[in-house]
Amino acid sequence: MSSGVAAAKGRATAVAVPASEALPWLVSAVVVGLVLYYLIGIDQGAASLFGDSSMIHELVHDARHFLGFPCH
Repeated sequence: MSSGVAAAKGRATAVAVPASEALPWLVSAVVVGLVLYYLIGIDQGAASLFGDSSMIHELVHDARHFLGFPCH
């Protein structure tokens, strides 16, 4: 086996992905990211979109401190 054949087998090729196929994945990733940002960073319990309970706030309490969000 020559060195040219070995080099050709290990070479990666780029695949063109049309924007129409990538857009739904990008939009989904942005929506999931914004929901996570809200749940971890913004939801305070008292002014929650999910009622007056502070359940979500308490579930992500340690993550808020780890990520540097002010909490109390």
